[in-house]
Amino acid sequence: MSMFCYQCSQTAKGEGCTTYGVCGKDPTLAKLQDNLVFALKGISAYTYHARELGVSDEEVDAFLAEALYSTLTNVNFDLDRFIDLSLKAGQMNLKVMRLLKEAHIKSFGEPRPTKVRATAKKGKAIIVTGHNLKALYELLKQSEGKGVNIYTHSEMLPAHGYPELKKFPHLVGNLGGAWHDQRLLFNEYQAAILGTSNCVLIPDESYRDRMFTTSIAGLPNVKHIEGYDYSEVIQRALELPGLDEEEEKYITTGYSKSVVLSLAGKIKELVEAGKIHYFFLVGGCDTPFRRSAYYREFVELLPKETVVLTLACGKYRINDMDLGDIDGVPRLIDLGQCNDAIDAIEIAVALADLFGTDVNGLPLRLIVSWMEQKAVAILWTLLSLGIRNIYLGPVKPAWVDETILKVLVDRFGLKLISTAEEDVKAILG
Repeated sequence: MSMFCYQCSQTAKGEGCTTYGVCGKDPTLAKLQDNLVFALKGISAYTYHARELGVSDEEVDAFLAEALYSTLTNVNFDLDRFIDLSLKAGQMNLKVMRLLKEAHIKSFGEPRPTKVRATAKKGKAIIVTGHNLKALYELLKQSEGKGVNIYTHSEMLPAHGYPELKKFPHLVGNLGGAWHDQRLLFNEYQAAILGTSNCVLIPDESYRDRMFTTSIAGLPNVKHIEGYDYSEVIQRALELPGLDEEEEKYITTGYSKSVVLSLAGKIKELVEAGKIHYFFLVGGCDTPFRRSAYYREFVELLPKETVVLTLACGKYRINDMDLGDIDGVPRLIDLGQCNDAIDAIEIAVALADLFGTDVNGLPLRLIVSWMEQKAVAILWTLLSLGIRNIYLGPVKPAWVDETILKVLVDRFGLKLISTAEEDVKAILG
């Protein structure tokens, strides 16, 4: 039986290219191409948001064209070159994450640690989800004095740490957690909803008529707003019953690189005194899988002499935990959105310099949750920097077969997560 092969745009025999078909393409090569395309999608997301804030980079733009072209039919059959292209994608992602972070700081100030209400206040409301801080800023300006409270959701939580955003008194809190709670959350709260980027889900009928999209986001039968005129969103919020008062609960976000590094001297002192034994980065893209409970279980098993950094929507697995502090150094530090992985990287490099070693020589382990395309780009950024022994889960990336896994394990020391108990024991001994 013959079938059409999307890799070579021809009719292939058997199971398409998995038997080398008519194009002779190795299935591992096809998976490496998939990986590269996923990474390019992640880089493109950060590039898009940077452009919204007026900044871009010609080298990144040129690489996007080069790398995407390399995946075309009969252009490149070299497996090793695709590994090299993936590492180069990691470097380009590093560059664009830094570019976007600088644009955020220039536009909205440098984040500061901020307690954020995680429950509803009584009143009319708009919930903003996604990653687009510019869209949130425009909404805050237009809704000021209109009698509408603005709440963030999921990756928008870090907005509360930026001075130019937190100055709006009607930015009152954050509701819900990671992206996958949308249908329950948005059905529960009688608010208008604005989706600003990826990670929006097709809405239930119960709230479709009060949901809007803007910027890159788009949903079927949902009003899309071109530009930044959010008057319809505000009007819809005023028409709705609004939210009831809930008991106050708080979480903390806004630990920028400069805030953490202001503690560098204290951190060195505590490490040398034996009061801090280990640092962990626990975060990434969350999944709705039951196995993602691993990340909370992992942190619960850590001794009090450890500090946990977190970021992206994976932080919602742990950011309600009260881990206290070690002589004034918080044990749980929320660095922000997924693109704020640049802060985690630069903090690690600065600490390595402080202790006279490299990042792999630090008492630091990365326990990274895995979901979507930006996670692919960030993983290759870490690998391109030579960072080894990364723990990855809860499932193996779809583009990884046994051949690729062997390369990742042998060349980069990548480890797939096991159980929380086994991994804590393996790391801490």
